[in-house]
Amino acid sequence: MFPTEPAAVNNGFGALLKNRNFMLLWMGQLLSQLGDKVFFVLMVALLENYPPLPGLAQNSMYSILMVAFTLPAILLGSAGGIFVDRFSKKLILVGSDVIQAILTLLIAFAPRDFLIFLILTFAISALAQFFAPAEQAAIPVLVRKENFMAANALYSSTMMGALIVGFAIGEPILSWAKTWLGEGYGQQAVVAGLYLLSALAFQLVDFKSEHKTVSDRRSLIDPWADLKEGLRYLKKNRLVLNAMLQLTTLYCVFAALMVLAIRLAADFGLKEKQFGFFLAAAGVGMVLGAAILGHWGDKFHHKPLPLIGFLVMALVLGLFTFTHNLVLALGLCALLGIGASLIGVPMQTLIQHQTPPNMYGKVFGFQNHAVNIALSAPLAITGPLTDALGLRTVLVGMSFVVATVGIWAWQNTRRVLQDVI
Repeated sequence: MFPTEPAAVNNGFGALLKNRNFMLLWMGQLLSQLGDKVFFVLMVALLENYPPLPGLAQNSMYSILMVAFTLPAILLGSAGGIFVDRFSKKLILVGSDVIQAILTLLIAFAPRDFLIFLILTFAISALAQFFAPAEQAAIPVLVRKENFMAANALYSSTMMGALIVGFAIGEPILSWAKTWLGEGYGQQAVVAGLYLLSALAFQLVDFKSEHKTVSDRRSLIDPWADLKEGLRYLKKNRLVLNAMLQLTTLYCVFAALMVLAIRLAADFGLKEKQFGFFLAAAGVGMVLGAAILGHWGDKFHHKPLPLIGFLVMALVLGLFTFTHNLVLALGLCALLGIGASLIGVPMQTLIQHQTPPNMYGKVFGFQNHAVNIALSAPLAITGPLTDALGLRTVLVGMSFVVATVGIWAWQNTRRVLQDVI
């Protein structure tokens, strides 16, 4: 299907298309992330089949289920990365997918007990915390350094695309599965099938560069020592820490926008459930920006892309307060997505360039942990802030904060580079 080795001098997406192992990794990533998004839709849909616990209303059960789904990301975000440095990435990627498939099928055959449903949901979400850092650590193993920008651009595009497409097709796919495959297990079988197809793609990837070292590392597992080693590395390497802080800020903004989009939909005459139009437009912009960076990224090598990205996002957030046309608002969302790609893709590439192979898991585990917290905290505080201060005030405040963080990060990066030189 793909040549075994990429061309030595080819850059951009062309080199990735010729890299058989990376393309298999990308297919596995796409299938697994679609599985995660459809599972989220399935989880919400299945809740009505479970009788409430004594003293719990349906809304309370929904909140508890969301906690069970998000808690592993906060508790285990860093821990998963420690195992990535000790075990085969293929083992973690394939094993996580297969166990997630089995647990998803177990939901269909387990007793209709809400506590059991919570435990299975928690376990499936916990496995994703081992999967994510292994997936990120696999990119620098399979791709040449000169193609990191293109690989991260494709990775970011796929992640955003899966978010948009997964939530959009989740309900239709599950309805089809319920009709044609059976009400008892059809929906769970579709989600499990996505995980198993992802596992098959990962199984075909050849991680030949890690075969020599992985057997020597299994007997040296010391989670606490590894955790401290990772913290020491981030404290010492300020470029990586700075890049991680910028990525965390980026995800904070997107998490807040998920809440604000509901209010924006009402302001533009849409139904609240149509807030996805704004997120989809931002996703399209991010995919477009990532595609530009992936294909022509080498031409922008010396440009302050993250600074430009933060300023573009700040400008868009500020302009939203003066916008009353829906088409213009969607265009601004797309521009915001392009700005986000100017931050996410270069910063992820910098982290991969600066991190030694023996630290991939620890660093990407910390990154996964920080991103998970960045996605959770704004979801909790943006709603109350908007109720207290108003939508326009919150948007202007976010615009100011994003611009300030962008300028600070740019100046901080310049100081670090001067110290290194």
